[in-house]
Amino acid sequence: MGRQIGPPANGEAARTASQWGGSAGLQPMRRQRGPDVRSCAGRRALALAMSGSGVPDAASDPRPGGCRRTWAELLAGRARRPEPGPERAQQVRAAAAQLLRRHLDLSRLLLEVDDPRPAQPPLGRWVDQWVDRGSPGALIGSTFRDQASQLGVPVAVLSSQTVASSFVQICETCAEPSRGVLLDPEQRKKLSSLLEIAGHLLANSMFSRLSFCQELWKVQESLLLEALWHLHVQNIVSLQELLESHTDMQAVVAWLFRKLRCLCEQTEESCQHTDIARTMLSGFLQIFVLKGFQRVLGPRRDVEAERMPQIASAVLQRMLLFALETLAAGVQEESSAHKAVRCWLSGFSGHTFHSIVSTGSPKRFSRHTLTQMLTHQPVLKVSSALQMQRDWSFARTHPLLTGLYRRLFMFLSPEELVGHLEEVLETHEVNWQHVLSCVSTLVICFPGAQQLVTDWVARLLARAFESFDLDSMVTVFLVVRQAALEGPSVFLSYADWFRASFGNSRGHHCSSKKALVFLFKFLSDLVPFEAPRYLQVHILHPPLVPSKYRSLLTDYVSLAKTRLADLKVSMENMGLYEDLSTAGDIIEPHSQASQDVEKAIQVFEHTGKIPVAVMEASIFRRPYYVSHFLPALLTPRVIPRAPDSRVAFIESLKRADKIPPSLYSTYHQACSAAAEKTPADVSLVMEEEAEAGRVEGSLRLLTAALRELRATMTDPTQYDVLSAQLAVVSERLRSALGLSEEDSSSEVSKVQLIVPASKLDQREQQVVDLLLTSFCQNLMAASNFAPPDRQGSWAARFVTSTCGRTLLPAVLSRLCQLLRHQGPSLSASHVLGLAALAVHLGESGSALPEVHVGPPAPARGLSIPEFFNSLLMCGSKESLLFCLKFCTAAISYSVCKFSSQSCDAWHSCLSPGLIKKFQFVVLRLFSEARDPLYAEDTASSPWRPLCLPPADWQRAALCLWRQRAFQELLKKKEFHLTYRDWVQLELEVHPEVDSLSDVERRDFHQWAIREHFLPKPSAAGGCDGDLETACTILVDVLLDFCQSSTRCDAHSEKDLALGGCTGSRDVFSRLQEMAADLEQGPVVAHGRAPTRGHFLFGVFCRRLQALAGGWGVASHLQRQRELLTYKWILLGLSPSILVGSPRAEQSTAPDCTEFFCLVNSELRNICSHGGALTHDITIHFFRGLLYACSRSRDPALTADLTLTACQTECPLVLTSALLWWLRLEPELQCWWGRFQSPPPQELQRLREAWQFASRLLSSDTESSDTVPPALSPAWVSAAALHFATQQAGKGSLRRGLERLRCPREELLVVLFFFSLMGLLSSHLTPHAVDFLTALDVCAEILGCLKKRKVSWLPLFQLTETDAGLGHILLRLAPDQHIRLLPVAFYSLLSYFDEDALLQDSAFLHVAVDMYLKLLGLFVAGETGALSTPSGRSQEFQAGGRGGPVGLITKARLFLLQSIPRCPRKSFSNLAELLATRGDCDPEVSAALLSRQQGAGLSPEPVPTGPAHALHLCK
Repeated sequence: MGRQIGPPANGEAARTASQWGGSAGLQPMRRQRGPDVRSCAGRRALALAMSGSGVPDAASDPRPGGCRRTWAELLAGRARRPEPGPERAQQVRAAAAQLLRRHLDLSRLLLEVDDPRPAQPPLGRWVDQWVDRGSPGALIGSTFRDQASQLGVPVAVLSSQTVASSFVQICETCAEPSRGVLLDPEQRKKLSSLLEIAGHLLANSMFSRLSFCQELWKVQESLLLEALWHLHVQNIVSLQELLESHTDMQAVVAWLFRKLRCLCEQTEESCQHTDIARTMLSGFLQIFVLKGFQRVLGPRRDVEAERMPQIASAVLQRMLLFALETLAAGVQEESSAHKAVRCWLSGFSGHTFHSIVSTGSPKRFSRHTLTQMLTHQPVLKVSSALQMQRDWSFARTHPLLTGLYRRLFMFLSPEELVGHLEEVLETHEVNWQHVLSCVSTLVICFPGAQQLVTDWVARLLARAFESFDLDSMVTVFLVVRQAALEGPSVFLSYADWFRASFGNSRGHHCSSKKALVFLFKFLSDLVPFEAPRYLQVHILHPPLVPSKYRSLLTDYVSLAKTRLADLKVSMENMGLYEDLSTAGDIIEPHSQASQDVEKAIQVFEHTGKIPVAVMEASIFRRPYYVSHFLPALLTPRVIPRAPDSRVAFIESLKRADKIPPSLYSTYHQACSAAAEKTPADVSLVMEEEAEAGRVEGSLRLLTAALRELRATMTDPTQYDVLSAQLAVVSERLRSALGLSEEDSSSEVSKVQLIVPASKLDQREQQVVDLLLTSFCQNLMAASNFAPPDRQGSWAARFVTSTCGRTLLPAVLSRLCQLLRHQGPSLSASHVLGLAALAVHLGESGSALPEVHVGPPAPARGLSIPEFFNSLLMCGSKESLLFCLKFCTAAISYSVCKFSSQSCDAWHSCLSPGLIKKFQFVVLRLFSEARDPLYAEDTASSPWRPLCLPPADWQRAALCLWRQRAFQELLKKKEFHLTYRDWVQLELEVHPEVDSLSDVERRDFHQWAIREHFLPKPSAAGGCDGDLETACTILVDVLLDFCQSSTRCDAHSEKDLALGGCTGSRDVFSRLQEMAADLEQGPVVAHGRAPTRGHFLFGVFCRRLQALAGGWGVASHLQRQRELLTYKWILLGLSPSILVGSPRAEQSTAPDCTEFFCLVNSELRNICSHGGALTHDITIHFFRGLLYACSRSRDPALTADLTLTACQTECPLVLTSALLWWLRLEPELQCWWGRFQSPPPQELQRLREAWQFASRLLSSDTESSDTVPPALSPAWVSAAALHFATQQAGKGSLRRGLERLRCPREELLVVLFFFSLMGLLSSHLTPHAVDFLTALDVCAEILGCLKKRKVSWLPLFQLTETDAGLGHILLRLAPDQHIRLLPVAFYSLLSYFDEDALLQDSAFLHVAVDMYLKLLGLFVAGETGALSTPSGRSQEFQAGGRGGPVGLITKARLFLLQSIPRCPRKSFSNLAELLATRGDCDPEVSAALLSRQQGAGLSPEPVPTGPAHALHLCK
């Protein structure tokens, strides 16, 4: 027996290899497990084999049977041991290797696992060198060759069979081979060693892949999918080669399907192998898509070469069918099938296919899969689809199905998707549920899909009517209704589409009778399956039908109404605000009425007016209005002490006679009874508590949905589920607002907001606050890991889904509250979020209605960006800082969000006004921003400092200011902060709460005007260095500011001019400084042309021309306000502006033309004294005149020339001087005393005129001989006498008239004219002028004229073409007084000497003209001031002031009685009057014509009275 050296090596094979003694020879080795030469045990066996150098090579004994040698032979062999040497060592090594090759069990050796190697002895290092640096492949390969040669088989076949056997042994150790697809860690370790050896064999052409695959498929049920995956990954056998080697393709497809399903199930289970499983799943999907949908170029290959594409597509189809059937069966989420489907569909991602996108396989796979889905089990009929499609909307479709659609959409453009849908519908029978849910997903996921679907539908509709194709019509209606289910934010409502397609003559149905018949036949066929909403749409918005085919429409309407009756739906009970665009359930009338009431109250809150829908219902839908709407509105309740919106709405309806008095009385009685009940009605309390509970529950659901959405924001990998989650939020938002599916968002065509009192009810405010808070939190969460430009489109989709037309008024109202009233108290995150929200609302601006902000309503609606700009105030320190924050955040977000797009794409989201405000605030608050930008900071982003707490607003604002992108934006004309813009914004600042001190503010004004805007070119918003241009713009803006109705909170004329804002005084101070600088400009040299007029009058003239004409109350008040502002500006500037300066070297009159023009055309019409200007402007003119005289060589001559020009060009200046002479004379004497020369002759003339009037009326005058004669011109003396009479009283006038010396005709006529103006002033301003006194004065003068037989009738026929006195008189009276002369004429009717007047041939013409003009005034409404005020005495009534109707009646009766008495010559010049205005009173015209024709008949009795006069006037 030989001895055993060392421990056993590795099983029985190792023991055999180590036993040398006690035997005659070695037995032949069976297939047993042999040693691993790389292991320690293997090395020890090898050492034993080599330990006896004198032992002959027993393995090479040629004797058959391996006969034993005797002990003597063995000893003899040892005795003949050769000497050691290189040759002997090589022989020993060869013998040892041959010994191992013959005795190794390769099948077991291949399963050996390589352990970490211990420290190796020299012998081990020698063995490693011998086995090729630690690789067992050389030894094993040599062994395979030896055994193959002995067996007579190819070495590749033998090695592949052996490796396959070991591979199967590894797989069979799985605990659950039926479900097993994954390896455990021990199996992976063994498989790794096996595949390493197989790789060596393969590299040395000693491995047959085909034989290996065939061996595996013999035991395919034992194979693990992960093991096969490792074969593919380590390039031993590719998956394609492995699958194609199977003889039965159907069997391998079924096997793969089972294994993949198991893989998906195990992946969803929480285990330690999830990462490996997902990697495998992604890899299998990538291979199947790449191989199954590769592009075939050239001739098709043979069938055998096409096996892999067939297998791949078959497996994908089997998995798709499994997924669709599982979803259709509605299995529970906890089931293994549902988990498998979820896992499989999650693999369809961009991460899986990104490496093969360039091959086009993912796109072909997507198209094929979509086709399979759309055509899967096409068993639903169109009738079923019509009834069920509301349940196939995006929000109601299974999330896994919509998720699959979204993943397939990634590889196709919207155009390709719509085209593919169209192709499938034309060529296949389809599953309508999948088709319509696909349409919903398409319009939800692609913002631009609306237009594509609309165009597709239009093409289908055209094709349907061209060939009368019923299938196309079915597709059109199903697709449109499905898209409309997703809401107006993504597609127009069904009602709008139906009205646009068939409600006009351009529709395809109007092309022929056959087309009409086709349409109504189709609609009639739909009736049994239609939802009531669609029938109501067709009835309320019917197709346009020619009158001769009206029967087609009436037949259909009758059929539809019958169907509605069968469904117990009444057209009469439709709500006022029901949406007919969806197929929702019909709400009960009482429930719908309650919703209508709430909606109507909301509209009433926003507009302040009764909604049009309510007014129309009260007339055209009386049954619903009376039976449902009013009872819902007038539900008894305890009326609050402070009237709420419901109370105001009810009172408005009551005033409009829209609530029956009995019902209104019953309502008030019930409310009073409810107030007296103590305690309150228990059922009502319970109902309110239940409603509160429902509201709270819906808010909780909305909060949870928003929380899930925020979780999506924080995980960048979840962006693909964004649309689905937003759809959930949208649905829960509708529930939280208490809206049904039928509430229309298209109802809001414009948004009316009352800014000072913008309020929301509690539910709306809670919902809107949730949305705004969620948006702000989402933005901050998303900004934590990515800047805005890499956050995807979540923000835009959020705005589109949640801030649609239905909720937009509430959102804007809340934003108005926050930004306008609470802006300074908002945190940084709120400012950032609301600014970003404003950007995205502006991005969607074209799809949103305009905003009308009131009161009062602006001339036009505001776009969304303009609305946000209007909310930013700059009046105080706090508002300026908030404006800076909001503008910085909004602009920074836009710059970062749209950095990769053109400027037009991102700055369109912002209002130019907002960008200008940002420039204004930055320049105002940060002096460093006023320095030129020599180097632009293009590295840092302004968004970064805002996201890091605490937000550094100053740093962010200055960073944005220096950004190259922002500076490039400011180069665009529409974003220039012009000088005009700067003045407008500066006027809004209130100095008392300004962030700048008075000195800082003045320095800023000086810098802005003198250094920044004045030298700047006009193309960039500057003044081109022209100080006069700067003054002109400032005056223009200042006038606009003062005229703004929103600034008007003033009581005095001065406050009215200032606009009630002290900020304008600071800006006006800058105007005074600049105007003074202009006054100090160079004097025009002799011989050169005079300069153009003063810039102020140019501004005034231009603005007055732009004002609306006419004499309506509104236009008159606007013009009066404008003129008062002009006067305030003129009084605040140097008086020399009114007069100008004469040339220094000449004694000429200063140029007062512009001031005279202003007085004659405008200031004359706002005179409150009738014939004179106010004292302030009068004294200002004379101060300017004295200033001009001071600069003249001959002051007296300058004054005389100026006042002489006034006599013909502006007589109102002289009459004004006479009115205020007692206050004017002392200042004139004081100033003129400085010239050391006698007073000018014209000033002396004014003084003498006043003395004449005073002495004439004075009671101290004893004799008429002491009264000085009247001066020339007579109208100056008449004006002095008129104003003196106003101060002295009417008694002195009688005495003065008696003292007048003859001839005084012209003076009396002019005095009568002034007295008429006084009489008319008593009509217009009764508080300033007493009517009876003015009437007595007129009567006295008229009596004097009668005594002296002076004709006064020409005063009532004054025209602009009159020369001389008539032209002057027209310039002394306001235009309104001239137009009201007919009132004065007939007010004096009782004082006329009729016999004398009737003999005057001109009297009848004047009387008829005055009467016709009086009728015209009444019709135009200008006699409103003639109404008799309450409290006047009977004397007042008797004086002719019986109101306009009474005056007209009196005048008419006088004419009809006087016409027969007038001489024939009086009728010679009436033809023109009757031709132009004779139809105003046909009876008077007939009397005149009859008398003119010489009929000589007495007129018939004339009906009299106010009623008849009113009838004639109408």
